[in-house]
Amino acid sequence: MNEYMQYLAQLIPEKDSLKLVKDEAKKYYKSHSLEDCFNMGIELYQSDNFQIQEVGVFLLGYSAHHNASALSFLKNTVSQHDSWKVQEILAMAFDNHCKIIGYEAALPLIKEWLNSDCANVRRAVSEGLRVWTSRPYFKDNPQIAIQLLSAKREDKSEYVRKSVGNALRDISKKYPEMISEELNSWDLSSKEIKKVHKLASRFLESD
Repeated sequence: MNEYMQYLAQLIPEKDSLKLVKDEAKKYYKSHSLEDCFNMGIELYQSDNFQIQEVGVFLLGYSAHHNASALSFLKNTVSQHDSWKVQEILAMAFDNHCKIIGYEAALPLIKEWLNSDCANVRRAVSEGLRVWTSRPYFKDNPQIAIQLLSAKREDKSEYVRKSVGNALRDISKKYPEMISEELNSWDLSSKEIKKVHKLASRFLESD
């Protein structure tokens, strides 16, 4: 394991290189067992290099359908990381997990994470699945995506609310009528909801 970490340390530059991180994680996933991916993910996460940690987060996402401990680690440990860059990878890793098990099958998990006490966990869902209606299942059931996102319009975290508004805005490009109908049903007496409404309605003809 140390050899692989040394390999990554030499390969990954000091500056951000998301493509390299994603490519290396996928390469390892394709050439190793799921158990290896889990163990390596945990090992890499202990690194002081946040990009090596990111490779580990991706590996945990890939192995989560095989090992429940991987999903638990993502939810309870990675979500506590203080780097927003690592939180972006958490969102991508969550989406990879949902893709592997199927988005419809992932619905209970999606709802569970959306109702977490941790803002980073909630945002991993709202942000990770963007554009929601480009994902299987939600592509055929856009109203489900709209309902799940809209339910978080009054989230206590501005970080999450912004992600929700942007995700609804994404959907409005293809389903403007559905988003308009949803937004018209909102009570705008709250300034927090007004901000989400403004983000979500940006591409609509009438605000």
